Amino acid sequence: MNLPKDSAIGQLMGHFPNAGIITWIGLRPERRLPVQAVDKVEAIAGKGLLGDHYQGRSTSNRQVTLIQEEHLSTVASFLSIEKLDPALVRRNIVVKGLNLLALKDKQFYIGDVLLEMTGLCQPCSRMEEVLGPGGYNAMRGHGGITAKILQGGIIQLGDQIVVTEKEEIKNPYVYGKGL
Repeated sequence: MNLPKDSAIGQLMGHFPNAGIITWIGLRPERRLPVQAVDKVEAIAGKGLLGDHYQGRSTSNRQVTLIQEEHLSTVASFLSIEKLDPALVRRNIVVKGLNLLALKDKQFYIGDVLLEMTGLCQPCSRMEEVLGPGGYNAMRGHGGITAKILQGGIIQLGDQIVVTEKEEIKNPYVYGKGL
């Protein structure tokens, strides 16, 4: 749904109260192996995160997965636990302070990496395994988003998410900003 930027709803959808902050990064080295927490990662345009098992699936719109830290608290509450380890939900990046669903139809920077939201990251049956009975339903509606990498670089803890206008992008597969 691409609304004109100058329409009332277009203007509302372009305002964000805060830039999100990256609070956790994880890589899934192979399909069923535990997720490894890292301080930074290289994002490769059109490929994925270096060291993640999804890296290299260039046809995939699921090159990066993001989840809100606030949703981890919600899922923990549904599971009657105090805190949920982000590695258990098998997402790559945890973001605090930004509604990820508001990124629909938008491109955004994390540090110098340009991404575009490609869809919702629905829970899989594995959530029942790792979170216990009811884990799948606890994650429904709180699984985060998927994104593709348009411009590579380094993502690290503490980086901000800044939304940008699609028209600003000249060559989406250039390493570094270069704009």
